[in-house]
Amino acid sequence: EADLVESGGGLVQPGGSLRLSCVTTGFVFRDYAKSWFRQVPGGKPELVACIAGRDHSTYYKSFAKGRFTISADDTKNMVILQMSALNAEDTAVYYCNIRLDKEYWGRGTLVTVSS
Repeated sequence: EADLVESGGGLVQPGGSLRLSCVTTGFVFRDYAKSWFRQVPGGKPELVACIAGRDHSTYYKSFAKGRFTISADDTKNMVILQMSALNAEDTAVYYCNIRLDKEYWGRGTLVTVSS
């Protein structure tokens, strides 16, 4: 079974930056697309960005374009989300996600944007 563990969340001021990491085990990392989602209390998980397994092509939701960068380190089985120009609307729990035989989710890392 796959396992995903996120880290890097925390409290940041508006306009600041954070780098989230997701370390994965249990599957052939480069064979699968990886995604970052986020979820606010009472809301549904919202796709942030995803990256393809082999060619590392990327897709971003509109709110993430130009501010967030998703990348994958195939040597470390790690997915990274670099976030900048953060604002209060980015406050959420951020989850790493992959879809194999089923969907796998990490435990999440909380990002709070506040002054």
